[in-house]
Amino acid sequence: MDLGTILGVVVGLGLVLFGIIAAGVPLMVYVDIPSVLIVLGGSFGAMMVGNPLSRMLGIMGIFSHVLNVPNRQEGKIINDLIAFSERARREGLLALEDNLDEVEDEFMRKGLQLVVDGIDPEIIKAVLYTELNEMQARHATGAKLFDDWSKIAPAFGMIGTLIGLIAMLKNLSAGDSSAIGQGMATALITTLYGSLFANLFLIPIKNKLEDRDREESMVREIMIEGILSIQAGDNPRVLLEKLLSFLPPAEREAVRQEAGRE
Repeated sequence: MDLGTILGVVVGLGLVLFGIIAAGVPLMVYVDIPSVLIVLGGSFGAMMVGNPLSRMLGIMGIFSHVLNVPNRQEGKIINDLIAFSERARREGLLALEDNLDEVEDEFMRKGLQLVVDGIDPEIIKAVLYTELNEMQARHATGAKLFDDWSKIAPAFGMIGTLIGLIAMLKNLSAGDSSAIGQGMATALITTLYGSLFANLFLIPIKNKLEDRDREESMVREIMIEGILSIQAGDNPRVLLEKLLSFLPPAEREAVRQEAGRE
């Protein structure tokens, strides 16, 4: 569970509410169910119009990537690749097949299997990068979903504002001044809801999904570089330094020591 996401929402929403209370305004003044329906219901309906139904039904699956902290294990992957490299230099590439079942990651296992099968390096590179690009495209689709929603929600806040203003002016022309306050409240609160929903939830979710994509893409690139280097017969020490270059400097020494190359 990503505590940063949950804590960020709690802190952000909590401070907004604290600011309202500190201003001396009753909290219930800012609670308006019709405004919630206009912003959430209207924007979600617009998203359903603009996206396939299957994508909208799977929106919670996309959102789950925000809440779940991925266990990338870059250090373990690098050490596993170094171990495969050392064995390949000692016993040949065909010897790697004995340990393929122990490889948990399907992407890495597929790449090593192609190496064992003697496939041309350019073909292996093309296959692996095609899969990487398709993964990035899927991730981009999920991030774009929330990015589009973040633009639509404030627009429906403005629609709610127009609805409230029309109601206010209609009642004003009819001489019913008692409904002016309610109409004005609906007009302003929907704008507030639309902006809050977009800036506290939707835009941060989009940003975190893009961050998750960069992390997973880096791990895949480590695997591709390692697999191609194993096939090329690179020295394990050289391979280790190549793979460590993907990691932040603060993390490199620990991985180097774990690999027994300190």
